[in-house]
Amino acid sequence: MNQTPPSALPAERHTAYTPRQRWTYLALLFMVSASSFLDRNILSVVLPPIKQEFGVSDTLLGLLGGASFVIFYAALGIPVARWADRGNRPLIIALAITFWSAMTALCGAAQTFWQLALARVGVGIGEAGALPPGQSLLADYFPQRQRALALAILSAASTAGTLIGFIGGGWVVVNLGWRWTFVLAGLPGLIIGALAWAVLPEPRHAAGQVAPTGPQEGFFASLKVLWMKPTYRAALIGLTLWSAFSYGSSVFFPSYLVRTLGLSMSTVGTQYGAVAAVTTLLGTLAGGWYADRVARRDPRSLLRLPGIWALLSAPFYVLAFVVHDFSFFLVVAAIAITLLSAALPVVLAAAHAVCGSVRRATAVAILFCLMALVGGTLGPLLTGMISDALAPRFGAAGLGYALALMTLTIPTMGVLLLRASGRLAEDTEA
Repeated sequence: MNQTPPSALPAERHTAYTPRQRWTYLALLFMVSASSFLDRNILSVVLPPIKQEFGVSDTLLGLLGGASFVIFYAALGIPVARWADRGNRPLIIALAITFWSAMTALCGAAQTFWQLALARVGVGIGEAGALPPGQSLLADYFPQRQRALALAILSAASTAGTLIGFIGGGWVVVNLGWRWTFVLAGLPGLIIGALAWAVLPEPRHAAGQVAPTGPQEGFFASLKVLWMKPTYRAALIGLTLWSAFSYGSSVFFPSYLVRTLGLSMSTVGTQYGAVAAVTTLLGTLAGGWYADRVARRDPRSLLRLPGIWALLSAPFYVLAFVVHDFSFFLVVAAIAITLLSAALPVVLAAAHAVCGSVRRATAVAILFCLMALVGGTLGPLLTGMISDALAPRFGAAGLGYALALMTLTIPTMGVLLLRASGRLAEDTEA
């Protein structure tokens, strides 16, 4: 049997699989990612009863939603990605989802606030092995011309996980309490982990293909190559700015609606949860599909389009956080979420286009590491601190104003992406 030349291997791994196989693997990776975002975001649904039971401030809730999760998630992300760039990625994913799902269920047994924070640390440790290996596999399963759409579908898993958390979690927390909400959120991941190990192939082991020969690129060498690419730098900084807003808003959005607009948690879960899910799904899939089409003619669109969408979304987010009418809130929030959701998978596709296959998982891990360590820690913490500072003067509305101030990160991201778009073609690496 003829072997594929190592030099040609990275660009041709997808040829080992039929279209049906690719979409099957994507569906399973979708379930892995959905489980990740369910377990990550279920905390926002249970924050009100946790605050009531343990009597903690918004600042501590920001730490619980941010630092307790993201510090270990970020710290372990790059070592796991280095392993994934050389090792068995389906095995890494299976081990990771099994661990974080067990830790999510364990959150329900916490008897103190700090025990809960420690269990969330465990969730962060497990989830470090999810997204970088998963996106690295996806890039090997699909040709470059389909990656923006494939990444958009994978990104839509965050919507599925969030929707299950808001609607299902909202019902469970009202009827069974916050502890059972954690337990039931963690159980599906144990089954998905077994499926991932049994079904997902490692493309490096595909028949007729061999691993690249020669010395392996060291971490600092990979980091230097990536940093020297202006398009990767823009994606890195832009997504970090996006994450500061995203993490903060995801933690405090339900609390804002409950406090400021006087809604019940079940209303937040069903009405806002449904609108957010539909618009996120619409924006993500439409953005990926449209970017794949436009980028075939002009690769610069992989940064230009998300830059424009980010700039357009910012004023709608500000409106959403300062109005006190729920119907108007749903309209402007839907527009804002659609625009910003369209941007994320396209920026990731740009990063995949320029990072190079030998350092793909590492490149993705660096992105998510900085997004988690900076955005995930500072986003919820700053939002909570600003809310606490504004509360004496503005009362419950202070949280809305805090969220509005955090939207300043979004237009900054848009400008960075637009400025770097001209360099994307020369930075591209298979």
